[in-house]
Amino acid sequence: MSNDVELTIWEHLAELRSRMLKAFIALIIGTAISVVFTPQALALLISPLARPPQAIHPTETFIVYFRIALIGGAAIAMPVIVYQAIRFVMPGLLPEEKKYLYFLLPGVTIFFIGGIAFAALIMLPAAISFMQGFLADLIENQWTLDNYIAFVTRVLFWMGIVFQTPLLMFFLAKLNLVTAKKLSRFRKYAIIVIAVIAALVTPTPDPVNMMIVMVPLYLLYEVGVILARIARIGKPDDEVKAPATT
Repeated sequence: MSNDVELTIWEHLAELRSRMLKAFIALIIGTAISVVFTPQALALLISPLARPPQAIHPTETFIVYFRIALIGGAAIAMPVIVYQAIRFVMPGLLPEEKKYLYFLLPGVTIFFIGGIAFAALIMLPAAISFMQGFLADLIENQWTLDNYIAFVTRVLFWMGIVFQTPLLMFFLAKLNLVTAKKLSRFRKYAIIVIAVIAALVTPTPDPVNMMIVMVPLYLLYEVGVILARIARIGKPDDEVKAPATT
């Protein structure tokens, strides 16, 4: 890091407001673009249902439409949002470190969309099929549109965030904060953490759906280890930044 300058609390708040405003504008623009594709996205999300969900409030369809558009807008605006967040938290990035950040930004959108696609095409159909069949001989599942889409979009968003793990590992390796060797040693603990995340993210309690989530998360971790190794080509594995001392 370089050019670190002490800022007052008011200057920090002004900087935070500026970064948040830029991220919000990017989100609005991304949402406006994604509105065009929202009907197709809605049709895809409700396709696993045995019957169309019910809208029981006058504004429910309108709200659901723009909730889906917002997720699409977040995917489009994700590079700007991540860039603004990192620049606020780490304002003293060196020119070389900024170059790594710029390199990762397109990947942020690709991995976020990949997480959404995985959830929409693989994870949610399996989970919804299980939930619709659970106690089907005793209970008739008739979900409302708002409740169903709120549940689905929450899963989509968090899977998109979780899919950023390899990029985060690559960036930390570029900053000399981690190495592939250390990440490999951490693998047995990572599996436990991945199992916990899978249990929290998986919308159903059955082990089959949990494994559907857990296996890709583990593969993402291994991809992150490979990227961390690539990030440190030409550097010794023990060249890791030590914590700053005062």
